[in-house]
Amino acid sequence: MSIKFLAEDDRPREKFLQKGKNSLSDSELLAIIMGSGNKEETAVELARKILTSVNNSWHHLSLLSAKDLMKFKGIGEVKAISIAVALEIGRRRASQEIPEKSLIANSNDAYAILKNHLSDLRTEEFWAIFLNQSNKVIHISQLTHGGISQSIVDVRILFKTALDHFSTGIIIAHNHPSGGLKPSKEDLSITQKIKEGGKTLSIQLLDHLIVTQDSYFSFSDEGLL
Repeated sequence: MSIKFLAEDDRPREKFLQKGKNSLSDSELLAIIMGSGNKEETAVELARKILTSVNNSWHHLSLLSAKDLMKFKGIGEVKAISIAVALEIGRRRASQEIPEKSLIANSNDAYAILKNHLSDLRTEEFWAIFLNQSNKVIHISQLTHGGISQSIVDVRILFKTALDHFSTGIIIAHNHPSGGLKPSKEDLSITQKIKEGGKTLSIQLLDHLIVTQDSYFSFSDEGLL
């Protein structure tokens, strides 16, 4: 059955089955957790309203209590608990990925963390490590993946993620499947763009690594930051 013939509240589930979890927007993910909306709004519309109220931040949503969530029409105790539990599962999963906050003192420390994510890929991906004021890792995430030749970086997503995790420092990294370590003009340009953007938000770009299968290039070590 085509998605357009389904009830509004069932469409995100069907999209999940047909296209996979990565195809879903944040509001569609939240809609699936809630299951239904209210008389005036579909689950997706209600989810969008809830996310808008917290500036579309999962972190800020996780700070709401069940009573806060129940202020939205259509959110009863069961739905509020379901939302809170889903966010808690996400928090625990993230904490298991980094059991102890790793301290990054140099480029080699960063490479040790990132090489498992980037060294053996056939296409380019862009990752970031987010650090606190003590240079301890508080979050790691993949931001983009692209073709063999390039990975397009959305700087807005990078800094939104940093703000969501109260990060004061960022280390960015991408891989060169070709094996070459020399930075391209695009690599130099995006590095400068992120560096300048971070100054406005008091978020320091600490390094940019280019990762290959058995080595890396550090912009910081080479005096390019």
